[in-house]
Amino acid sequence: MATIDIKTAEGKKASTAELADSVFGIEPNIPVMHQVVRKQRASWRAGTHDTKTRGQVRGGGKKPWRQKGTGRARQGTIRAPHWRGGGVVFGPHPRNYDFKVNKKEIKLGIRSALSAKLADEQLIVVDKLEFEKPSTKAAVAVLKALEVEGKRVTLVVNDENVNAFLSFRNIPEVDIVPSGDENVYELLDNKFLIFEEEALRKLEEAMA
Repeated sequence: MATIDIKTAEGKKASTAELADSVFGIEPNIPVMHQVVRKQRASWRAGTHDTKTRGQVRGGGKKPWRQKGTGRARQGTIRAPHWRGGGVVFGPHPRNYDFKVNKKEIKLGIRSALSAKLADEQLIVVDKLEFEKPSTKAAVAVLKALEVEGKRVTLVVNDENVNAFLSFRNIPEVDIVPSGDENVYELLDNKFLIFEEEALRKLEEAMA
């Protein structure tokens, strides 16, 4: 089994933990991770874009000139697509971009992301992030102690750790994720992935 050092909020080694090979020791499946990330990003699209067809634009009820005898090309409406102010041909209309990905693929994507982070030495585990009250200054001190200050970080904390959430949320480089809401995109969209130990164990149990 793979092992990882558990650090304190001061950046010191607290203990060592074993990680399940089925979650942190697999060969990352890049096509599956790509598919899951595509699905996530597609589901976030509003899909509210719209253009008007020739039947929706205003005006054009009257034939601009008679069919024959003018020397000009025949026209039926001034709202045809080739006229200024006319309708749009094959323009975008409201649609849902989401598509289905199997639950097994999502789990495989998460396991692949965790395994890749561990292999690249970009996974950090902290025993606890305890704050007496919300403090961005204290949160920055924790990042500095862990030697990740100024770098893109995804931080996964216990969902009941409100003070930690409030402390880190105003730091631009930090994306904070409550335990149970982990996803492939946020696990990968960083330079370092930091877990509270309890949050890591919950995810490991869910993915095993």
